[in-house]
Amino acid sequence: MPTESFDVVVVGGGTAGTFAAATVADAGLDVVLLERKPESEAGHIACGDAIKGKSTFPDVIDRDYLKEEAFTNENIQYARFENPQTEEVLEIPFDEAGAVVDRRRYGEVLLEEVDRLGVDMRYDTVVQDVRQDGEQVIGVTATKNSTTTEYDASVVIDAAGAMSILQDQADFSETTFDTKVNYQQFCSAYREIIEVEEPVEYEDSIVFMPTEELGYLWYFPRTETTINAGLGFQMNKPPMQLVDVLKEDLSNRSEFENATVIDKLGAALPTRRPYDSAVAPGYAAVGDAAAHVNPATGGGIPGAAKAGHWAAEAAIEAIEDGDVSESALWEYNQRVMTDFGKRFAAIDLYNIWAGTYSVEELTSIVTALPGQALIDALGTGAAGMSLGLKLETLGRTFGHWRTLYSLYQVHQEAQSLKEVYEDYPDSPADFDRWQSRRDEIYDRVYDITGADPKY
Repeated sequence: MPTESFDVVVVGGGTAGTFAAATVADAGLDVVLLERKPESEAGHIACGDAIKGKSTFPDVIDRDYLKEEAFTNENIQYARFENPQTEEVLEIPFDEAGAVVDRRRYGEVLLEEVDRLGVDMRYDTVVQDVRQDGEQVIGVTATKNSTTTEYDASVVIDAAGAMSILQDQADFSETTFDTKVNYQQFCSAYREIIEVEEPVEYEDSIVFMPTEELGYLWYFPRTETTINAGLGFQMNKPPMQLVDVLKEDLSNRSEFENATVIDKLGAALPTRRPYDSAVAPGYAAVGDAAAHVNPATGGGIPGAAKAGHWAAEAAIEAIEDGDVSESALWEYNQRVMTDFGKRFAAIDLYNIWAGTYSVEELTSIVTALPGQALIDALGTGAAGMSLGLKLETLGRTFGHWRTLYSLYQVHQEAQSLKEVYEDYPDSPADFDRWQSRRDEIYDRVYDITGADPKY
């Protein structure tokens, strides 16, 4: 069996994998990126395409070129929520304009960039196994055109996506790496790219509408006539016929009359908190492979870019120091958790709360709330609401007070959880103590909501 050696092996050519590989190559180390898809399909990934607010990507790639080529709508000013019970539309303004990208072209540009930086690209290459020496990961085994090759590496960066096969093959039982992962912490999603005849009225908005099984439909305008339309459901709920549900909703929307579907794709993605630890000796997981995804919206592009970059920086320093242990890679964990990780973990608590109610009840609450009250509550909390608006809200939400009180309690716990994540330990030595503090908050949330433990 042929063997090749590199400083770093990156598995997966999505956002996290390309930013990781680009960072390693930019530092002058030898790196190979293994991508299972052929070159003609690489970069083609199912995604909602939306990026909320201003997102600053690591500067290891040509960010101006990426925007010029792939950012097709940079004028997203609102999140637009459609209530199926009342047909009411609520627009919540963003502090900063968001964007919608052509996800395929976006992926192609990132792969162009890693090639420009000197990354050794291997398409049509399927990783089958992880190679270990005791606890330490020392490489992977992969097959291309019936030829199996061993890839040796000081560090393997796992960017293989949701429910990564690498994590099934590796033995992390004696490490800190998070192994409390199961399919019920993920969702199944499907999207179509649709060309319509006339400009849509929501070209400056990302549109959401709740569906069954704690899911939602979305309509994200790449351009005024090219719409990313999709939906998803959580895998701890009964299955949903995604294609049929989307087709039915499209048939009820006049803007999609005589529309043309130009692309279809499905995917799985995490709806859970980020991995407690995404490192093991010689190994780091990034992006979807470490649940670096907003568990409510599925958004993960900016976080994946940061995670790939930070993991690569930790790997570079560890390799240069001759120490690729968990402790040497640990700074990557800390950077994630104290940045977007704390926010995604807090959102996970709201996801647990929502999972204990039916979509009908949750929608009824939204229906009962005055639109401005919901906007103010989301933006500033109840403290930002006027007395008159508070009284109106109390009157209109009669019958939902117990539910709203439990939401208030979960909100308080979410604030406490963020503080715990801000204190994420700077070494594995205090990891168990940190987990105990965090788990106490989750236990209280389970008591408040009556939810079954998620982890």
